[in-house]
Amino acid sequence: MTQQQFYVSPEQLMKDRADFARKGIARGRSVVVISCEDGIALVAENPSPSLHKIGEIYDKIAFAAVGKYNEFESLRQAGVRYADVRGYSYDREDVTARGLASVYAQSLGAVFTAEQKPFEVELAVAEVGPSQELDHLYRLTFDGTIADEHGFIVMGGQAEKVSSAITDGWRASLGFPQAIRLAMRGLVTDTEADLKAKALPVKAVEVAVLDRMSESSRGSRRAFRRLNNADITALLAEED
Repeated sequence: MTQQQFYVSPEQLMKDRADFARKGIARGRSVVVISCEDGIALVAENPSPSLHKIGEIYDKIAFAAVGKYNEFESLRQAGVRYADVRGYSYDREDVTARGLASVYAQSLGAVFTAEQKPFEVELAVAEVGPSQELDHLYRLTFDGTIADEHGFIVMGGQAEKVSSAITDGWRASLGFPQAIRLAMRGLVTDTEADLKAKALPVKAVEVAVLDRMSESSRGSRRAFRRLNNADITALLAEED
């Protein structure tokens, strides 16, 4: 006796996959990417000292993600390989955030439509430019959709609440200290707010920057710099 297979419409199948991915991403902790006068600040709520949600891709390009670690880490590594091969085969200037975002979009879209389980991830690809107007921020969702964002990106967790807080405080003239402090305040949960915490403790966040002036200040094309707890504390103290 053969078992009858239940029919599921393509529309329902795609909806179920999207709901599954959104729930997985919402369970993660938020990440904020902010374009500011000094460059681009990337701040994630992440108490782990070794499992990074933020990473370097190439000279002036960084990556941030929320969701399942093993899935977005495999995408980060693939992005590094793509950038290295393209930069070596052609020219370093040919490696762009737009090109990388397109590759990620194709991969995420293919998994979403063809595989049984979609990736439970949301990505941000950021490229710092010589001026703030030339910064590029791309947000990629689990189904391969790309959004070209302006000013900042908020992903994962209580994204709407965090985004509202960042919107209220963001301005183009922010420096790294102000941008990082704004992100840390936005990432405070409702419970922590009830306890009148002004911001997350330094040990609870992962912070990196894309320094707009890396070539003149440090003599390096590599704009990415990961901050340890002492670096973050010192940078935040500059605002006072």
